[in-house]
Amino acid sequence: MSSDYAKQLGAKLRAIRTQQGLSLHGVEEKSQGRWKAVVVGSYERGDRAVTVQRLAELADFYGVPVQELLPGTTPGGAAEPPPKLVLDLERLSQVPPDKAGPLQRYAATIQSQRGDYNGKVLSIRQDDLRTLAVIYDQSPSVLTEQLIGWGVLDADARRAVQHEDG
Repeated sequence: MSSDYAKQLGAKLRAIRTQQGLSLHGVEEKSQGRWKAVVVGSYERGDRAVTVQRLAELADFYGVPVQELLPGTTPGGAAEPPPKLVLDLERLSQVPPDKAGPLQRYAATIQSQRGDYNGKVLSIRQDDLRTLAVIYDQSPSVLTEQLIGWGVLDADARRAVQHEDG
């Protein structure tokens, strides 16, 4: 693996981790020691090669498709990709079903299609947000604010919606 590729892969890993609000030690705690902070840090710096198997396991832990972690999957490479929309499924389960029912059903469908049942977070695409906005009869930006208010989306999601609108 070239060192440039390893560094780009590491930058993607770091971006996903920080989008989820996790420190390296937070990853170790959340994974109950399965992912050591020193190992994840060495992957992120590009100091240590990650096997395909470990990369797939790490993607599953973060609740993202493996291709989201691979370099060269965003145009321009060095350009900062728009923030990912990551639903906090644990918080979503605490929102009353009369409010969050459509979102809960939509998230369950995505999980089923991906075979992703980690139950903690779920990354969604801009298209998913637009579809949900239609279901909720709101604009994507208004729905984003509502989901942030519920604690289901991180406030960084505003930048993703602004990126889309702008």
